[in-house]
Amino acid sequence: MMSYLKLIRAGNLVFIALTMFLIKYGLFEPFGVAITLNLFGFSLLVLAVVTVAASGYVINDIFDVPADLKNKPERTFIHKDISEKAAYRLFFILNIIGVGLGFYLSNMIGRPGFTAFFIFGSAILYLYNSQFQQTILVGNIFISLIVGLIPIGVGLYDLLPAITPGNQQTQSTIFSILIDYSIFAFLINFLREIVKDQQDIDGDYNAGYRTLPIVLGKKRTNKVLFAIGLLPLGFLIYYIYQYLFENTIAVVYTLFLLVAPLLFFQINIWTAEKKSEYGKLSSILKAVLFFGLISIGLLQFILL
Repeated sequence: MMSYLKLIRAGNLVFIALTMFLIKYGLFEPFGVAITLNLFGFSLLVLAVVTVAASGYVINDIFDVPADLKNKPERTFIHKDISEKAAYRLFFILNIIGVGLGFYLSNMIGRPGFTAFFIFGSAILYLYNSQFQQTILVGNIFISLIVGLIPIGVGLYDLLPAITPGNQQTQSTIFSILIDYSIFAFLINFLREIVKDQQDIDGDYNAGYRTLPIVLGKKRTNKVLFAIGLLPLGFLIYYIYQYLFENTIAVVYTLFLLVAPLLFFQINIWTAEKKSEYGKLSSILKAVLFFGLISIGLLQFILL
């Protein structure tokens, strides 16, 4: 059982669920915006997203066995604790549950076309692992898009169907906040995906992948990471100046938990060479993503 929980990255799935519930009960409810889903319906939405995400982790481990045996043998479960056949079976079961729930919810809210949100996510996760992971940057972009689409997905299912001429301005403002969080999540995850490619360069090379570090080399990729890292930094500085400047607690939170770690990343990525250094920088970006997304629950104390 423990091997299966590690295979589906249970901790990451809990974080996804937490983020979604924070959006509903830390943003939508305090601001009194019109919503579509009750607790049961929203829980089904969370379950649908989590199961599709879990299927992505499973298929990733299936296709990554050759690279993972070199990069992280202690965290390789396929062929050791879990057979490839069992892993594929779990992948299909999770996909059927996720897309099935997405289909049910889409019809329940009168937007059957929204099922494409789950079909697209499921297809991209499979194509990323089977095809795009071996193509420079394409896989990094697609997997980061999936992460970035989670806040927008909540808005599509819970906010959009409840829009009326009378509440359109309020709903649009809240939806724009979700878009900002999605952009931030995309940028941080995109950075982290490339850092992980730096960390796993030896195993990826042996597996025949064409990642950015393999094509450009570590030093040039470090410079690319530094340039990309300026984007979320500029994004945060703009947000502080434009929206948070008069709220001391919000400014302190953003500076210490988001800006400072990103500055540390920018300084250290320039000279990083060892696998352990990239592992540390990847963990820092994961922490930035965590503190960035849970700040959704703090907006009620900042904006109200």
